[in-house]
Amino acid sequence: MINLITLFLLSVFFFYSQVSAQFNSTLLGKVVEEASKEPIPGVSVSIVGTNLGTSTDIEGNFRIGNLEIGVYQLRFSAVGFSTVIKTDIMVNASKPTEVLVNLTQTDIELEGVTVKANFFEFDPSNTGSVSNLSYEEIRRAPGGFEDVIRALSLLPGVAQASAGRNDLVVRGGAPSENLYIVDGFVVPNINHFGTQGATGGPISYVNLDFVREATFSTGGFSSLYGDKISSVLNIDLRDGRSDKFGGKATISATQFGLNIEGPIAGKGNYIFSARRSYLDFIFKAAGFNFIPEYYDALAKITYNFDSKNKLSYLFIGAFDNVNFNNNTAKNRYNNSRILGSDQTSYIAGISFRHLFPKGFFDLVLSRNFTDYNSSQKDTLLNPIFLNDSKEGENELKGDLIYKISPSEEINVGLSLKQIKFRADLILPNFYTSFGEIINIPNLKSEESYTKAGMYVNYSNLLFNRVRIGVGIRGDYFSGINDKLSISPRFSIVYYLNDLANLFFNCGYYYQTPSYIWLIADESNKNLKSIRANQFILGYERKLKEDVRIKLEGYLKIYNDYPASVNRPYLILSNTGAGYGGADENFASYGLEQLTSGGKGNAYGVEFSLQKKLSEVPLYGLLSFTYNQSNFTVIDNVKRPGSFDQRWIINLSAGYMFSKNWEGSVKFRFASGNPYTPFNESGMQNVKDYNSVRYKSTHSLDFRIDRRWNFEKWNLITYIDIQNVYNNKNSNSVRWNYLEKKADFQSSIGILPSIGINAEF
Repeated sequence: MINLITLFLLSVFFFYSQVSAQFNSTLLGKVVEEASKEPIPGVSVSIVGTNLGTSTDIEGNFRIGNLEIGVYQLRFSAVGFSTVIKTDIMVNASKPTEVLVNLTQTDIELEGVTVKANFFEFDPSNTGSVSNLSYEEIRRAPGGFEDVIRALSLLPGVAQASAGRNDLVVRGGAPSENLYIVDGFVVPNINHFGTQGATGGPISYVNLDFVREATFSTGGFSSLYGDKISSVLNIDLRDGRSDKFGGKATISATQFGLNIEGPIAGKGNYIFSARRSYLDFIFKAAGFNFIPEYYDALAKITYNFDSKNKLSYLFIGAFDNVNFNNNTAKNRYNNSRILGSDQTSYIAGISFRHLFPKGFFDLVLSRNFTDYNSSQKDTLLNPIFLNDSKEGENELKGDLIYKISPSEEINVGLSLKQIKFRADLILPNFYTSFGEIINIPNLKSEESYTKAGMYVNYSNLLFNRVRIGVGIRGDYFSGINDKLSISPRFSIVYYLNDLANLFFNCGYYYQTPSYIWLIADESNKNLKSIRANQFILGYERKLKEDVRIKLEGYLKIYNDYPASVNRPYLILSNTGAGYGGADENFASYGLEQLTSGGKGNAYGVEFSLQKKLSEVPLYGLLSFTYNQSNFTVIDNVKRPGSFDQRWIINLSAGYMFSKNWEGSVKFRFASGNPYTPFNESGMQNVKDYNSVRYKSTHSLDFRIDRRWNFEKWNLITYIDIQNVYNNKNSNSVRWNYLEKKADFQSSIGILPSIGINAEF
C-alpha cells in the first residue's frame, strides 16, 4: 500500500502539468508588548520587498487583504520598541493567515548607531541559551515526521540517544531532566509510549498543526521554571479560526488524522484533532512480531470576554497499545526481549488571563494523568516484569508579570500540586547482566504527595547597555525528608553595539526524584533533590539582519544524583533512554535501595550559524558541539556518562524555489556513546562499565515539498527520505542467547515516507 501511494505521489510531483489558478487571501494579526501583553497601537506593518503595508489599530490588530498566495516576511516597527521581522508567513487559499507578534520595549540608544530589524526574537526573562522555532520551521524539518521534539535535535547542545526516539539529551543531561510546557500547562511527557520517570518516547502526541511556535532553552533558564535541571520546552498553541468553520485532513509517515476549527458565538473559537497510527495495519500484514498502535486527540476552546479577559480550556490525550504475535518460537524469543507498554496519558485544564495596565496575570487549574501498564514475558510467556502504575497530578498555579517601567519588569508566581501515585508490580528473581539479583515478588504502593513552588524574577536594563536578571525560587516536595530547595539565579547581557552582545548565566537548579524511585525501599525517602549548578558564557552577533552566529561555553556540576547501593557503579543519570526492560536491567525504574551519592559534571562549547528565510529564499542552521560528561558513584570511580557524545555536527538547510516548491536537507554526525562490552559468557563486568564506545553515527535526510492552492482549499504534499545513503548506525548492544554473541542493534536504514495535507 505504501509503495503504491509513494509511486502515485511521485507521479504527481514530477508529471503534474496543470497550472494552479491564482487566488488571493487575507493576512490578519495582533501586536502586543512582550512582557505585559498589552496591545500596541500605531505599529507600522509592512511586507518586505513590496509597497504593501498597514498599521495596527487601538487594539493592536491589523489586516492586509487581497494578497497573492505565497510566503512573506513582515516588518513591525514602532517608536520605543524593537523592530522585528517575522518570516515564514504562509498565505494560502484555505483560510486567512493569523499572526501574533510580541515587541519588546527598548531604551537602548547607542550613539551614532541605527537599530536594525531583528529576525531573531528576544525575551527579557530568558537570555542566552534560547531558540525559537516557528510552526513552519518545525513542519519542514527533514526526517522530523513533523514532530516538534525531533526538530529540536538540530539545535546545538542537543544529542539523540537513538535515531528512532525522542529521548532528548541536553548538554550531557539525562532524558529525565527536560521540562515540557504546553500553553502554560506542565506536561510530564508529551510522547507516545513514554518512559516512566523520564521524558522520552518514539513520537510526540502534540499535533503540530496547532503549534504557533516553540521556545527551547538548553540551560540557564530563569527562576520561572523549576523541578527540571537541563532544559525547558515551551509550546504555544494557536487559537482556532474566528471567521468560519474549517479543517484539515492528513496522511503522514506514521499516522492519519482530521482537524476541525471554527468560531464560537462571535467571541470564542475552538480547535479539535483526532489522529491514529496505521503502522499496526502494515506490521500485521507483514507478519511482524511486535505491533504498536496509538491514538491521540487535542481540543482547545478559547473565549474572549472582552479585550482584557480570556478563558481557555485544553485537553490533550494519548492512547497507546502494544500487541505481540507469538505464533512461532522465533517470535516468542524476539518478544521476550521487548518491554511492552499499554499507556493512557492526558492533560486537561482551564486557564484564565486578565490584562491590567502594565501587566497581566494567569490563573491555571489542570490535571495530568498517566496510566503505565508495562510487561515483559519470557519465551514460555511467563512474566519477567509486570507493572501497573498510575501517576496523577492536580495543579493550581498563578503567574503575574508587571512592567515597573519601560526598561524593567518583575515576574512572580506560585504553584501547588496534589499528587496521587499507585504502583502494583513484580520483578521476581531477575539476574542482571552484571550478576546481581533483583527480587521483587510483589510490590504494591499507594502514595499521596504535595509539591509547591514559588518564584520571583526581576529584569532591568541599566545604562542603556546592560540587562540584568535576578531571580530566586523555592520548591517543596513532601515525598522526601529533605523537602525544601532554594534556587538563586542570575543573568546579565552586555550590548556591545546593535549587532553583538555578551551574556552570562549562573544558578542553582533542582529536580525531585521520580515517584517510582521512592517506593522500592523505605530508605529511598532519604533521597535529596538532584542539584545542578550551571554556568554559561556566550557571545552573539548578527552578521546580517537574517544571519546570526552564536558561541557558548557551559559547565554543569551535578550533586546528589540517585545511585544504587547494591550496584555501586550505577547512577540514574545514565538511564531513561530507550524502551528499558531486561536488556537494560530495569535500571531506569530505580527498583532498589538508592542513595543520593552520585555526582558529576558536564561541560562543553557550542557554535552555531543560522540564516532565517528572507528575501533571499535560503534558510539553514549549522552547529558544532563539543561536550564531555562524567559521573562518579559510591565506588568512587570516575566514568563517562552513558550519553557522553563528544562531538555533534548538524547541518540543516533549505531553499524555496518558488511559492509552490521547496527542498531541504539535513546532515547529522555524532561521535559514539560509551557502552559496556560483554564477555564470552554473555555477562558484563563492572570494571568495563562504559569503557568502550560505539562507532560514530552519521546520516543524511532529504525532503521536498509541493503546494497547490485551489479555490477555498489548499494541498501540501511532501516526500521525506531519511538516511539517504542507508548507513546502519549502531546505537545499542545486547547478548544474543541463541547465537552466543554480542548483537549490535542498528537503526533503520533508508526510510522513505510521504505526507498529504488537505486544508479547507
